[in-house]
Amino acid sequence: MASKTIDKSIIDDALKLVHLTLKMPQKKMWIDYDEEADVLYISFKRPQKATDTEMTDDGILLRYKDGVLVGITILDASKR
Repeated sequence: MASKTIDKSIIDDALKLVHLTLKMPQKKMWIDYDEEADVLYISFKRPQKATDTEMTDDGILLRYKDGVLVGITILDASKR
């Protein structure tokens, strides 16, 4: 069986992600990236329609359903 190699920088980036993930308000998340639109979606509940959305000063959308934060949408994700 051939061994697979992976670029060490990917592992290093994943380890940084662990630290950030542990700071999130929910520990179970769904993450989707739309490359064409350059939008990153982070859902804290199974992806669903929000009932309210608030945009922060830096262009991040906070998505709520019945007053509970259910997701974050990051516009221009690759530029951040």
